[in-house]
Amino acid sequence: MVRIAGAVRPRLARAVTAAKPQVARVTRAVGPRLARITPPTSLTRFPALSRPAARRTWQYTAGAATAGLALAAGVVTAAGPWDANGQRTAERERAAAQERAGGTDHDGGSGTRAGGPRPAPSAASVLAGLGGTATTVRSAPAAKAVADLLDPLLDSSALGRAHAAAVVDVATGRRLYDAGADKALTPASTTKIATAVAALSALGADHRLTTRAALEPDTGELVLVGGGDPTLTAHKESGGWASLRALARDTAAALKKRGVHQVTLSYDTTLYAGPALHPIGVNDNLAPVSALMADEGRTDDSTAGPVTRVTDPAAAAADAFAGFLADDGIRTTSPGPSKATSRAATLATVSSPPLSDLVERMLTNSDNDIAEALARQTALATGRRPSFDGGAAAIAARLGKLGLPVAGADFHDGSGLNRDDRTTADLLTALLVKAGSPSHPELRPVLTGLPIAGFTGTLADRYSDGAAGVVRAKTGTLTGVNTLAGTVVDRDGRLLAFAFLASDTTDPAQAQAALDRTATALAGCGCD
Repeated sequence: MVRIAGAVRPRLARAVTAAKPQVARVTRAVGPRLARITPPTSLTRFPALSRPAARRTWQYTAGAATAGLALAAGVVTAAGPWDANGQRTAERERAAAQERAGGTDHDGGSGTRAGGPRPAPSAASVLAGLGGTATTVRSAPAAKAVADLLDPLLDSSALGRAHAAAVVDVATGRRLYDAGADKALTPASTTKIATAVAALSALGADHRLTTRAALEPDTGELVLVGGGDPTLTAHKESGGWASLRALARDTAAALKKRGVHQVTLSYDTTLYAGPALHPIGVNDNLAPVSALMADEGRTDDSTAGPVTRVTDPAAAAADAFAGFLADDGIRTTSPGPSKATSRAATLATVSSPPLSDLVERMLTNSDNDIAEALARQTALATGRRPSFDGGAAAIAARLGKLGLPVAGADFHDGSGLNRDDRTTADLLTALLVKAGSPSHPELRPVLTGLPIAGFTGTLADRYSDGAAGVVRAKTGTLTGVNTLAGTVVDRDGRLLAFAFLASDTTDPAQAQAALDRTATALAGCGCD
């Protein structure tokens, strides 16, 4: 751990000014390595992931270096479309400044934009060691050496009576460590990795969720139809997400063209089925699940983390919509529930950013509202009932279709808040390896959305004395449950996927620290 901290922290200290201090540190940490990476002989483009035109993004590779060893290009930092805290913008600018900058414009075009960086290498090429061919990958660490490193750390009493772990070399798929990897334990929020893979597989990275306003031809009833987008926002500044204000403005303009200045307002939430309230009951971590909501039913201006939610997100969104219509000169009745008929004429629509954005936001912030929405969207895409049970069944089915090891897994929701959820370290590592596979580029947001140790999301305040910027992982925490699953670049530049699950923990802070120490040790592994 000391060796890794010593290797990482000096690089962070050389940070240049960027959009945010944290982003500045992470971009400077990887930037000098980019300039020294020898491009592989074969490059493979990631497919374009569309996003709002105002925020184009780039892919670039982040290297991992150690003293006395040749630099190997490590993890694929395929800069996803979500511009979290300016992170993607900073990555793009840093990559463009390099002499051998890689990357491609994610504007939905078929080729690299004129004057833009060249395409980034695919995962397999990026993992090739310097001086090797594009198909040559550095040999994986010795399994015994990894076991000698991790066994004492995972034997910590802080990790409770039941724990499991697995480590896999992403480039080769070789299992390097197995400590009860097939043992099914409560995954908590690492469930969201499974939800992300299932949703991207079923819907595609470019899929968008659309909210619309429709006018019934005979009654003049205006129906606000929910499309299941929990990121729909009523805030004045939309931040690139679908805007309820914009929908009201466009709807008012369409009504005025028809000479209509007063309507009966209703709202339609029939896209989803089953109970809206999660089995945990009323909880600050999740609003009642509805096909229509604005800002996740939050009662303040927050965009992440626990906060009191409105009891009826659909009614609250419709009330806000009515207010925005009034501002544009359209009078409405007090809105109530209804269902739009097939004869209703759509007057205006707003759509979410692509699914890749939603997945990244879900994973970075551990967003339960997005997770439950994506579970239901996966159910709809696969012909299942869009409910808690239907979404859970859809996730399991999609993972099985991908050939992933689902034995022992048992899903009851998409967020991992349900304590009856079960998964294995084997499945979690397999999900991460699949997301890094060149044959499944649509799954890449699963990797790019993982919180970065010491910098973003649920890992922003962790690893300050360890592998900051080197570990990228999804956290999971319930009472008595602590989990961590993600990727790490080891001392020799190899990309490893890991999953650590602990149950019956009694001190969450100690359990979290024990998992962080284990991931940090793996980052420092030169286990030849």
